[in-house]
Amino acid sequence: MDKTKIKALDLSLGTSRKWYQAIIESILVSAPEENENHNEPTSNPEVLYVYENVIFGFSVKLSKNHLESLKKVDGFLSATQDELLTLHTTHSPHFLGIEQGIGLWSSQNLASDVIIGVIDTGIWPEHPSFRNSGVPPIPSRWKGKCQTGTKFSSSKCNRKLIGAGAFFKGYEAIAGRINETLDYRSPRDSQGHGTHTSSTAAGNLVTGADFLGLAKGTASGMRYTGRIAAYKACYQLGCASADILAAIDQAVTDGVDVLSLSLGGTYSRPFYNDNIAIAAFGAIKKGVFVSCSAGNSGPFNSTVSNIAPWMMTVAASYTDRSFPTEIRLGNGQIFTGASLYSGKKTTTKNLPLVYDETAGGKGARFCTEGSLSPTLIKGKIVICDKGIISRVAKGEEVKLGGGAGMILANNENEGEELFADPHVLPATSLGAIGATAVKNYSKVSRNATVMIKFKGAVYENPAPVMAAFSSRGPSAIGPDIIKPDITAPGVNILAAWPPNISPTQLKSDKRSVQFNIISGTSMSCPHVTGLAALIKSLHDDWSPSAIKSALMTTAYNRNNRNSSISDTGSSVATPFALGSGHVDPEKASDPGLIYDIAAEDYLIYLCSLNYNSTQMALFSGGNFTCPGDSKFHFGDLNYPSFAVALSVSKKSFATSRRSVTNVGDSKSSYVAKVNEPKWVSVVVEPAILKFVKVGEKLSYKVSFRAIGDERIVSESNFSFGYLEWVSVKYSVRSPIAVTWVQ
Repeated sequence: MDKTKIKALDLSLGTSRKWYQAIIESILVSAPEENENHNEPTSNPEVLYVYENVIFGFSVKLSKNHLESLKKVDGFLSATQDELLTLHTTHSPHFLGIEQGIGLWSSQNLASDVIIGVIDTGIWPEHPSFRNSGVPPIPSRWKGKCQTGTKFSSSKCNRKLIGAGAFFKGYEAIAGRINETLDYRSPRDSQGHGTHTSSTAAGNLVTGADFLGLAKGTASGMRYTGRIAAYKACYQLGCASADILAAIDQAVTDGVDVLSLSLGGTYSRPFYNDNIAIAAFGAIKKGVFVSCSAGNSGPFNSTVSNIAPWMMTVAASYTDRSFPTEIRLGNGQIFTGASLYSGKKTTTKNLPLVYDETAGGKGARFCTEGSLSPTLIKGKIVICDKGIISRVAKGEEVKLGGGAGMILANNENEGEELFADPHVLPATSLGAIGATAVKNYSKVSRNATVMIKFKGAVYENPAPVMAAFSSRGPSAIGPDIIKPDITAPGVNILAAWPPNISPTQLKSDKRSVQFNIISGTSMSCPHVTGLAALIKSLHDDWSPSAIKSALMTTAYNRNNRNSSISDTGSSVATPFALGSGHVDPEKASDPGLIYDIAAEDYLIYLCSLNYNSTQMALFSGGNFTCPGDSKFHFGDLNYPSFAVALSVSKKSFATSRRSVTNVGDSKSSYVAKVNEPKWVSVVVEPAILKFVKVGEKLSYKVSFRAIGDERIVSESNFSFGYLEWVSVKYSVRSPIAVTWVQ
């Protein structure tokens, strides 16, 4: 709704909630609901939430007839249908180069108060990661509360977990009342996801942490002295966007500094139809940094979600820690797999190998429920193809049928990515090449056998490596913005877990753990959330875009072997996989230069997308007009990366303008160093930037011109390079992505 109209009517009705309710009552009179099925009762519209901070509007349960009447109300802007979105570390700090007592983890930096809001499945408040020890009193600026509910009293909050709330009106409007035998109508976590992400971002130090004896060490959140506010908006079937909006709105009202959202929806939706993007814009206008997961739909192009330029979009990659297995066939072939199986014996016997028709009937190759024959698989190792049911559920089926072990086989599309899962029996994943060989061996040999050896945690592997599941760019909605923005640890991440939820979440799995190891961009996102909180405490006056710029321009692109970071397999990872590179927190704390972006700059950027006044009002609140003769062009948003579209057939060119602010040495000089994308000429003007004081802002222009032969360029849809501003002390790097068009 139009913000100015709300404020005017508040004078007579007291609150905007009363005004919205009055509108709903008026459309009930003007458009009474017609019930096509007279045997079913009708339901009146119900106002679920009123949003007053990050967005001005409300969510309501409406029929189609009532919606049409609402559209006729003076001041109406738009309506979007609610939907259910999906949910997308003993070693991480060491891998990220963070050390106790030094730099970002110095006692002085950790002493400042930063409040991290996590919107997820809730939290398990009794976990030691959220204990009070060593935490000072709650800052007076905090306005939040500890919401009570099922198995969650206000006493569950403390000086560490300073706030908690549950938002489920939107979810229940879609899915019906929450089944409290499966979930809680309270901030308590019934899935483990929110507990895991919260502790990754800001969990306290916990010594002696491990997962079933694996990955032993001290568990720690990235900003382990940070405060946590848990906002539950996700339940068994997903996360309703109305609840997410309510959670973001409340978090900003409460006073969080950083927001973490490891969830997402459709990746091809315009910003004005993206409720999370709209609410996140409202948050950054209030100075709140917003970190989001990129999604788990890789390795396919243009699958990245949470693509608004004001949000930090985080991809996932491997650290140098793995949990390998050795798969030794009876014919002497040896392959490497991965597993979190932690039984008493680290090696299986040399056992018979079965697959598909030698293991059961229809569906046996996928090891689905009831497909395996106990007679055929008893005491044997079963090959199971991925698909239909979860990876750990396949192992459960093999175990229930009397099988002795399982090999979980990748197909060609899944490639060589190896998931380490906490199987309920001796089991391992296996890449596509090895899987093909093992299957062929089982078919041609009547006496095929295999032995699996579990090697535990192994360190110093080549890393980082991009996870194949991590969603990829380019963005179909904002093609002039490279997404994702950055990559961070997101594979085999150890963090807090509710003790009443087994690591596999299978009913037959009775194991209880304090920490679990899981993977996803849901895990990489809270790493960056916590790191942003560390930088926020060091640079309290920096805007969300300044923090984002620091993280992006200092990211690295070479692994611990000094080779280019690779994608899963052998190819070099591109900016559409890893964004600006892998996060380097200590360098980000002192970046030299930053690309700052004000809220008005984002609005002008939306103008360049030709948004109409109604669409613009969703972000501006109705008090902004696009400049009629603006010099701002598509691609001129002051973003720390460059994405342009060029056509060889037309010998086209593009120009981007940027400005950088000096936050390093007072007197410094930077020289432009360009690694040109193939078939592209890049010119930077001026090529040298000279600063005389801290806070000084200088501008430059980059021209891109297609110079390649049309026949040659047709070999690839994209070309990549980078621009680097180099001084004696600093290196400020921005990736360049060129999309070739007709």
